[in-house]
Amino acid sequence: MADAAEAAPKWALAIHGGAGVIDRNALSPAQEKAYRDGMARAAEAGAKVLRAGGSSLDAVEAAVVELENNPLFNAGRGAVFTAEGKNELDAAVMEGREMKAGAVAGVARTRNPIRLARQVMENSPHVMLIGPGAEAFARSRGLPEVDPAYFYTPQRWRALERELAKQNLPVPAKPAGAVEEDRSAALAHDEGKRGTVGAVAVDIRGDVAAATSTGGTTAKRWGRVGDAPIIGAGTYAANASCAVSATGTGEYFIRLTVAREVCALVEHKGLSLQAAADEVVQKKLTKIGGDGGVIAVAPNRDIAWSFNTSGMYRARIADGQPLVVGVYKDDP
Repeated sequence: MADAAEAAPKWALAIHGGAGVIDRNALSPAQEKAYRDGMARAAEAGAKVLRAGGSSLDAVEAAVVELENNPLFNAGRGAVFTAEGKNELDAAVMEGREMKAGAVAGVARTRNPIRLARQVMENSPHVMLIGPGAEAFARSRGLPEVDPAYFYTPQRWRALERELAKQNLPVPAKPAGAVEEDRSAALAHDEGKRGTVGAVAVDIRGDVAAATSTGGTTAKRWGRVGDAPIIGAGTYAANASCAVSATGTGEYFIRLTVAREVCALVEHKGLSLQAAADEVVQKKLTKIGGDGGVIAVAPNRDIAWSFNTSGMYRARIADGQPLVVGVYKDDP
C-alpha cells in the first residue's frame, strides 16, 4: 500500500483545443503535426508550473495562455469572427479549494482573455464581466490591450465568408490593419462550431482548477455567448469532486450544465471520473442532440476525457507519466 501511494502521481493536467469534425482525411500531415505540437507546448507550459510546485490555477492559466497565443485554435489570436466581422472573446477560470471563479464575455481588445477572467476572480467582487465594462476593468488592472486586428487570421475570415454565404448575409469589411500573410495560421482547420480551448489540473496539494477560453461560433450574432464563460456549463472546479472544461455547441452545454453535472455525478453518486464524463457526454448530451466533449481531473489525480464528435484536440500529462496527445477518435 505504501509503495502504491508513493508511486501515485503528485500532480496531473489535461488540456483540450476544441472538438468537432476532425477526421484523418480532413487534416494534412502538416496540419496534424502543427496541432499536435501546439497541444504539446501548451501541456508543457502547464506541467512546468506543476513540476515546480506551483498551483493548479497557475498551471491552467499558463496552458490556456499558450493556446490563446496560437492562431491554430479558436481562442485569442485565432478566434473566429462574428457576422459583423468582429472578434468577441469569452473566458472563465475556477479554482476548487474555495470555489472562486471569474469570467468575461464579449471582449475585443484584451490580448489574453483568460488572464482577465482571473483578474475578475481575484480583484473584483464579481464573477462575470462583459463587453466594454470588462475591457475597462482590464485596463484598470494593467492587462495588455491590442488592436482588434491582432486577432485577425485569414483562415478564420474565409470561414466567416463561407458561413455568411450559407446564411445569405453580407460580408463585412475586414478589420483595419488586418495582415493577410500568416504562415502559422494558414494551417488552421475549421472544426465547425465547437472550437474552444481549456485546461484542468490538480497540484501537489490536491487542489483542482479549470480554465476555458473561446472565440465562440463563426458568424454568431446579437452578442451570443456560449457555455465557456458560464460557471457550471463550460467550466467548473470543486475539490469535493473534480475540475471540468468543456468544448462543443455551447447552447446544449448550457442547458445541461455539463461541467457541473460531471462533478455532481462524482460527488453525489460516487461514479468514477471517466464514468461520470461518459454518462454526461455519451448519454445525456447525445440524447438532446448536443455535440462536443469534456476534459476532467480529480483531486486523486485521475484524468478523464469524453467526446461524441469525430475528434478532439487533447493532451494529458502527470507526475511520472509521459505526455499523451490525441486528435482523432481512435487515438489513446
